[in-house]
Amino acid sequence: QVQLVESGGGLVQAGGSPRLSCVASVDTFSGYTMGWFRHAPGKEREFVSALTWRGDDTYYADFVKGRFTISRDNAKNTVSLQMNSLKPEDTAVYYCAANLERSTLAILTASTYAFWGQGTQVTVSS
Repeated sequence: QVQLVESGGGLVQAGGSPRLSCVASVDTFSGYTMGWFRHAPGKEREFVSALTWRGDDTYYADFVKGRFTISRDNAKNTVSLQMNSLKPEDTAVYYCAANLERSTLAILTASTYAFWGQGTQVTVSS
């Protein structure tokens, strides 16, 4: 069982740069692919970014490329999402998730993630 706890959300002005963090309570954190997803009101949950267990492969949704950066610290069981140049349309609940998948398709697909955090709200004001 993997427990994930996100932090770092809140109310941010457009153009702001908050950093989301997710701490995992698991002994084998380094074996998991870690992802970030978001869910905005009236929209489907969507993939934001992911990082493989070694940290050598990163994935980003087109709408965050060049603005968000994902990273992990396996020694601290933490994955982070640095968010820059936020826009009002980035407003959503952001979720951290973990899976043991290795294929690109699985990494991009929410249903393959077995473990999820409770989410952290990010609200971007214009």
